[in-house]
Amino acid sequence: MDGLTVRFLASRDYKIPKRRDDPGSTPGLRIFPRKIPKMEEQENKKNWHDKNYKLLLLIPAALILFSLVYLFFFYQANHDFMHKDITLTGGTSVTIYGTFDKAKLQNDLQGKLTDLNIREISDLTTRKPIALIIDTTVGGDATQSILENYLGYTLNESNSSFEFTGSTLSESFYKQLLFAILVAFIFMAIVVFILFRTLVPSGAVILSAFADILMTLVMIDILGLKMSTAGIVAILMLIGYSVDTDILLTNRILKRHEGTLNGRIFGAFKTGMTMTLTSLVAMVVALIVVSSFSSVLSQIFTILVIGLGFDLINTWITNVSILKWYALKKK
Repeated sequence: MDGLTVRFLASRDYKIPKRRDDPGSTPGLRIFPRKIPKMEEQENKKNWHDKNYKLLLLIPAALILFSLVYLFFFYQANHDFMHKDITLTGGTSVTIYGTFDKAKLQNDLQGKLTDLNIREISDLTTRKPIALIIDTTVGGDATQSILENYLGYTLNESNSSFEFTGSTLSESFYKQLLFAILVAFIFMAIVVFILFRTLVPSGAVILSAFADILMTLVMIDILGLKMSTAGIVAILMLIGYSVDTDILLTNRILKRHEGTLNGRIFGAFKTGMTMTLTSLVAMVVALIVVSSFSSVLSQIFTILVIGLGFDLINTWITNVSILKWYALKKK
């Protein structure tokens, strides 16, 4: 047989055995025999938020629904949406200098002074008690008489101080503060609509700010805190704290086009979380410092800490999910 016949028979009758791990002539398998499972795993991790961001909206939705239901029943029981102290209801605030047994004083005066609230003031450096603040809705003269009979000595300018606020003035002031919150919220909404000029993104920012205030108010009621004029001011401050990260996020997603959508969201997340956590740490430290000597500052920082905590949920779950949904549909 000539050489051509030999080559033909060899190609027809003789087959070279293949190894089991030989990918053959398939280019894909030869180039990527073992890396495909790892790539698929990385892709699944990368797209977890893409698959679940709509389901994450159930968390803030449940919190908002719970807050609305809680406030409804709270209003039915208390005829208001919050517990108010004497700065909003009217009454007498007495500061008595000296060292007292706060628990015993509370028990002994509970039946004599209505809506009694006693707070202790401590020295900032030594942390030793130096005075008591007694709040009650009873008038100034009656309160002084009851306290003098109980303590056994006359209360004067050297050992005490009295502040009295009429109920009519306090109620008027309370309504003006609520009106100020409403006006601030409306102007905030107008500015947001002017910035983005689109219903869904603007509505998401406003919804997040509203949810921050709503959830904070419910938490204040659950903790039994009595809202003062300082607390209303803290709510006004919270509107500003709530909107800044929402505007940052919306601006990054809608007005910037470099990179992927997830990349822009993550970039906004890093910046926004740094801003919020920095403010949160500062508020917590300030709360620890002032809690022993200033009830006004203590309430302001307490409300801001609660509000910033809820802002993390409403910005990075509520707002992110709504904006991502909107951006993907817009494509």
